[in-house]
Amino acid sequence: MEKPQEGKESIRKRAISGSRRWLIIADDFIHIAVALFLLVSALLILGRTALHFEEISTHSILSVINDVLFVLIIMEILWTVIRFLGRKSFSLGSFLIIGIIAGIRRMLMVEAHMSMGGEVSTEKFYHYMMEMGLSTITVFILIVAYYLVAKLPPATE
Repeated sequence: MEKPQEGKESIRKRAISGSRRWLIIADDFIHIAVALFLLVSALLILGRTALHFEEISTHSILSVINDVLFVLIIMEILWTVIRFLGRKSFSLGSFLIIGIIAGIRRMLMVEAHMSMGGEVSTEKFYHYMMEMGLSTITVFILIVAYYLVAKLPPATE
């Protein structure tokens, strides 16, 4: 009597195994597509950034810095996707680096707006200073977190 039940269980296990295999293939395909889109986006942004060198001005240099830092963020995300495809363990450090770069990028842009904006009202000045202070604190916290994460022993799977 147990033989038919074992047969049904075997069919069920094969079906689950086959379904899982196809879902993993689909997941990998989607991650590869995302990686390709990230790479193409980074290349297009760098191409657009090269156009900022037509005229050398404060605005064009700030645009270049902004775009290059954005490309670095995209590349860190791409690296995370590549690590996933290689079945490597999740890296919190990559996301901390992304946060640090984004915070520094924002601080540079706020400073640029303050410098290029001409006369700034007291209210606007306080707004800029508050944003700079919060960004500085955030970057500092992320750097400390990155340092602490780097000190942890590597995770075992």
